[in-house]
Amino acid sequence: MYVRRIIPLERELEQHSILLLGPRRTGKSAYIREQAPPHRVYDLMKSDVFLRLSRRPALIRESLEADDRLIVIDEIQKLPVLMDEVHVMIEETGVRFLLTGSSARKLKRTHTSLMAGRARTRRLQPFVYPEIEDFDLQRVLQFGSLPPVYLSDEPEEELHGYAGTYLQEEIQAEALSRNIEGFSRFLVHAALWNGEVLNFEGVGRDAQVPARTIREYYSVLEDTLIGTMLTPLSTTGKRKAISRGKFYFFDIGVVHALSGSFSVPAETPMLGKAFEHFIWQELFAYHQYFARRHGLHFWRDVTGAEVDFVLGKKVAIEVKSSTLVHDRQLRGLVAITQQDDHAIQRRIVVCREPRRRRTSGIEIVPYQDFLSDLWSHRIL
Repeated sequence: MYVRRIIPLERELEQHSILLLGPRRTGKSAYIREQAPPHRVYDLMKSDVFLRLSRRPALIRESLEADDRLIVIDEIQKLPVLMDEVHVMIEETGVRFLLTGSSARKLKRTHTSLMAGRARTRRLQPFVYPEIEDFDLQRVLQFGSLPPVYLSDEPEEELHGYAGTYLQEEIQAEALSRNIEGFSRFLVHAALWNGEVLNFEGVGRDAQVPARTIREYYSVLEDTLIGTMLTPLSTTGKRKAISRGKFYFFDIGVVHALSGSFSVPAETPMLGKAFEHFIWQELFAYHQYFARRHGLHFWRDVTGAEVDFVLGKKVAIEVKSSTLVHDRQLRGLVAITQQDDHAIQRRIVVCREPRRRRTSGIEIVPYQDFLSDLWSHRIL
């Protein structure tokens, strides 16, 4: 069963080459097969293909035929030297390339020139709200929306396999084989700190790893697309903003697999954190697919007033899992308008209330309505 993806690449591919990044099993290969069928595919996960091209990278150029218009190289990070060949072919022929990768670490180090203008970089995320028929909020909050997990009859087993095989082995083998035990401890505690304002010393104490190493570990998670550091909205106004970031894993189900619990009891902090992460995934995917020119941040001042997300420096979004939002939960949205350097145009609480309402200029919006508005481009 194939679920049609909303990422708008087909039209871009008519004019541009694209580097499509995304964690393993987000559906890059299925997308290519179903929505952007190429004229030729080189899958570097296949050992014979990898060996041939590693011995002679020029084979792709030498094998070009007159009717080749779109060529796919799958898992390009396994053989970064091919980026030089792609560069030459983009410059000298009319061929477009769709390059896929599940890690940007090696590419960032050695082959940034291609990404700087010759190919547009895009990121594929797990399933998002408009892609899922008969959407099940509880299932997403427990197990996330990684395609093979969401579609599986055994989502826990899929996630345990993903966390164990991919995160514990591949990331460590690529970047941190010198201290596998320390990185394993870090992954567990990074999952527990998911969505919190980070304190590297605190994470380091929990994981028994030096704080300077913790910084490096978070960089590895970003480079391998396992998560994103959400930076604070800067301010020069009257209310001083906090400067440390928050880290969100790319999928809440992966967080639960790493932390060892898939339980999301009603009316508990665990539900609140999972619901916030769910909205983060939707906002981040929308930002990557349609609003890359707009910023996505959070805001928090030194008094503790906080807004979960600020989109485009115009829309302040607070996430509450409540079925009835109270005035005391609006503190952050009130505080952010008291600074004088950001023109916040809308203040929204995304929640589980059954109907929209408004109080003191703040919109209280059921998550279904918010996501329908977001993906219909009615939020910004």
